Amino acid sequence: MRIMVDDKIRLIRVRVQKSARFKRDGAGKKEQLAETWRRPRGLHHKQRRQKKAKGPMPTPGYGSPVDVRGMHPSGYRDVLVHNSEELEGLDPSVDAVRIAASVGARKRGAIQEKALSEGLKVLNSRDLSMKKKAPAPEEEAPEDEEVEEDD
Repeated sequence: MRIMVDDKIRLIRVRVQKSARFKRDGAGKKEQLAETWRRPRGLHHKQRRQKKAKGPMPTPGYGSPVDVRGMHPSGYRDVLVHNSEELEGLDPSVDAVRIAASVGARKRGAIQEKALSEGLKVLNSRDLSMKKKAPAPEEEAPEDEEVEEDD
């Protein structure tokens, strides 16, 4: 389903405004508890019973609009790429490329150049000009003076 550009930007802003930060209950009390969400399951748990002071629980009302779900904040669809062959068939007006973290510098440079030549946006581009090794000038070692040996 294609939507108008202005409407898409508006829906992305709505998605950002609606988002809530769901914290695990007790995360601030105990150091070993991470803040990542865990559903409260206790019989008398106040958060499960949705008491206001205990913080929000993820419910369907917090979902993002269907038209922009999974989109990058720039408005492009995020496509993960591992090699240059995966760039084929992507639409520059809809898709943006994210190069996988496991890709090395040489292959990353080739993918990045091909994506830019096809007009695709690279979301995690890197400046690889410094990575290319220029032939280093050979430093001349100082010549050792001849030492006369006495027998």
